[in-house]
Amino acid sequence: MRLKLKQILLFFWGLSALAQVQLEVPEPEHIKSIVFKGPTEDQFPIVQLGERISLEFDDLSASEQDYYYRIVHCDYNWEPSQLLKSQYLRGTDNQRIINYENSYSTLQPYSNYRLILPNNQVGFRVSGNYILEIYNTANELQFSRRFVIYQDLVQVAATVRRSRDFEFIDQKQSVQFSIRPSGIQLINPKKEVKVAILQNYHWPTALYEIPPQYTIGTELVYRYDQETAFWGGNEYLNFDTSDLRVPTVAISSIELDGLYQHYLFPNRYRDSEEYTYFPDINGDFTIRTLQGQDNSRESEYSWVHFSLPYTDRLGLDKVYVFGKYNNYALEDLNRMEFNQQTGNMEASLLLKQGFYNFKYVIEREDGTVELNTVCGNFHFTENTYTILVYYRNFGDIYDSVIGIGSVNSTTISN
Repeated sequence: MRLKLKQILLFFWGLSALAQVQLEVPEPEHIKSIVFKGPTEDQFPIVQLGERISLEFDDLSASEQDYYYRIVHCDYNWEPSQLLKSQYLRGTDNQRIINYENSYSTLQPYSNYRLILPNNQVGFRVSGNYILEIYNTANELQFSRRFVIYQDLVQVAATVRRSRDFEFIDQKQSVQFSIRPSGIQLINPKKEVKVAILQNYHWPTALYEIPPQYTIGTELVYRYDQETAFWGGNEYLNFDTSDLRVPTVAISSIELDGLYQHYLFPNRYRDSEEYTYFPDINGDFTIRTLQGQDNSRESEYSWVHFSLPYTDRLGLDKVYVFGKYNNYALEDLNRMEFNQQTGNMEASLLLKQGFYNFKYVIEREDGTVELNTVCGNFHFTENTYTILVYYRNFGDIYDSVIGIGSVNSTTISN
């Protein structure tokens, strides 16, 4: 009897150990330029059930290695759901990525891989949170990315307002919204409906577990202030290497030393400056080349050199070049080092030709990441907010996504 009890306890302990939050795993050094998107240009796939998503990445080893993909369905908290694969997938995953080509006439050779989902091997049965995992032939996880599939069953109307807290009125943006059912009957919405709010598709700063403030008939209303407020941040910095030989506004000089070397002008601390609007793509990047016809196979890789003057506010803490180019990861590869000769924090990144957004972030000794210390926070900043609406009806064993809403802060009001 004791043995059986012990086995049962070990079984349930094993299940709880498996139910871990599925974080996005950063790619190894030889994999670059991961482009993962749906029908829009935004590099975070939030697609309606039946729409396609695409993945593209480069392997700088250029060895035509085999890669395989797996798909994991997750619940609202990004833990693996209780669904069997056959309940959320049509067909089978763990398939080899068969579409790949080698680069053409580039100084840095690479193999370019492409995957479209759904395809002839696998499709999706249900909405919800998903993780796409890429493995090599040794069954080693190379990287993973989140994506969301939704059904259009509710209408979400959203606005962005300045914070009502006078301490942050010039620094924060509050998202207010309402949810109205259109193709579904919500029996107990206060318990069965959950939301997640994202700023510029950045999961680490997403807001969860926010109940409706009140209801009007079947409409759920969220008119919070601080509970749904985000720091405004600032417009991202940018550079463009689409033309390898012509320096653009942000590039001070170009050299050819094995690969092209692009040296950016030193950047400034903008937190104490007046806000200045200039268009950005909210941290994203776009691969493109003016030296060829095929952006995927003919774009060169170049070393891009960043510099930021050192000040006492940095102390001995870590400073990173931050952007979608590596899925906002904080790694040794994009960590800046102090150059005693120039007095600057400097970093060099190997990046594919294109247009890139970036900024500088600080990781303090206690692990706190300060996203906007260098660039500042302004309520004028243009940001995109996405509201995901989740629903778990009584008796269901997974969280479905029944609608999305989107609003841009260019329409901000008091």
